[in-house]
Amino acid sequence: MNEVTTRIPVGGERPYDVLVGRDLIDALPSLLPGAARVAVLHAPPLKALADAIGERLAAAGMAPLVVKVPDAEAGKAIEVAAACWDRLGEAGFTRTDAVVGVGGGAVTDLAGFVAACWLRGVRWVPVATSLLGMVDAAVGGKTGINTTAGKNLVGAFHPPAGVLCDLTVLDSLPAVDLVAGLAEVVKCGFIADPVILDLVERDPAAATDPHGPVVRELIERAIRVKADVVSGDLRESGVREVLNYGHTLAHAIEKVEGYRWRHGHAVAVGTVYAGTLGRLAGRLDAATAERHRSVLAALGLPTSYRADAWPALLATMRVDKKTRGSKLRFVVLDGLARPTILEGPDEELLHRAYQEVAS
Repeated sequence: MNEVTTRIPVGGERPYDVLVGRDLIDALPSLLPGAARVAVLHAPPLKALADAIGERLAAAGMAPLVVKVPDAEAGKAIEVAAACWDRLGEAGFTRTDAVVGVGGGAVTDLAGFVAACWLRGVRWVPVATSLLGMVDAAVGGKTGINTTAGKNLVGAFHPPAGVLCDLTVLDSLPAVDLVAGLAEVVKCGFIADPVILDLVERDPAAATDPHGPVVRELIERAIRVKADVVSGDLRESGVREVLNYGHTLAHAIEKVEGYRWRHGHAVAVGTVYAGTLGRLAGRLDAATAERHRSVLAALGLPTSYRADAWPALLATMRVDKKTRGSKLRFVVLDGLARPTILEGPDEELLHRAYQEVAS
């Protein structure tokens, strides 16, 4: 590790650190002491990085098993997880061995789920290669796969042994993916850290420059928000639910789109919807609600979705993870950085909010 690496602690029953910096591969073996074998799951475009990680693990006396998995949401399938388990079995993985996920949020979700289920839980480390993965999927210990019923409905809470957020990979990340990841950062600004919103509004161009200091500050602030929340609530039994701000509609959009939309784009629309819903429910002032749209639009993120999709979206939201019985639950704001739950809102209210978001 170099001297400018930031360590962000995540507390709870199994504490770990999130490392943010550049050229962090050398730190990986120290996170997995005693492992004889380490599976390195990676998406096809990241073969070179996965091979380099394998070489570093081998130099530390560990036997790497480099496993290619489908890219993006296509990899988050039970068939892919089963194939990974077969590879672990063939290689003789034991309880002291480990799994590393190299990629964006989809790959790290899969890697964590594979690790959570193998021998009922082995160590794992996400090496996040997208901004979205760094600030969202890699932190918090939520792992999972998709089913025909919806996104992330099958999974496990399984905290990692550590998280590597190597900012070097952002230098070559497509601009559209960098910007998409910022939707999750903006979400953190609304629910907990308004300085994030100030930074974006002050200079949207700097907020999208992977070489500049603003992006790093945004990433670290978003990680700290998530770390603070999950440290006190690993299993989403209480306050952790606020991290789903904007996600009820976002996950529905992703399913309706057949997961062809980027997660961050769906979250951007979902966040605007959550702000609008909060205003119409009498919880949120109009200026803060409108700020949702203006901040996200300044970054070039989408803020609307198809008007004719409402029936399908509503049906999908009814099987959202936050639903209790027949009651839909939405995270809304009582004010800036004051998240709360809106339970069982009237369907007409939901439709009115969507009409303001619909294109």
